[in-house]
Amino acid sequence: MTHLLKVIARGLVENPDDVEVDADEVNEDGVKVYHLHVASEDMGRVIGKQGRIATAIRTVLRAAARNGPKIQIEIN
Repeated sequence: MTHLLKVIARGLVENPDDVEVDADEVNEDGVKVYHLHVASEDMGRVIGKQGRIATAIRTVLRAAARNGPKIQIEIN
């Protein structure tokens, strides 16, 4: 899942080398949190107008993780 998030984010940004993804362990609610780090000038590209790109990324990753724990994505 980390690799999928990294590939999607690198395709959106202008500085693909600055893309980093960290994952926490599954918490007590059964949710695994992924932290996406991008360069500050690429933040708008990952979030998109009114958060549409971020929502689309979350939708794709939740569909990919439907057999595993629930996931949450935080963009830092």
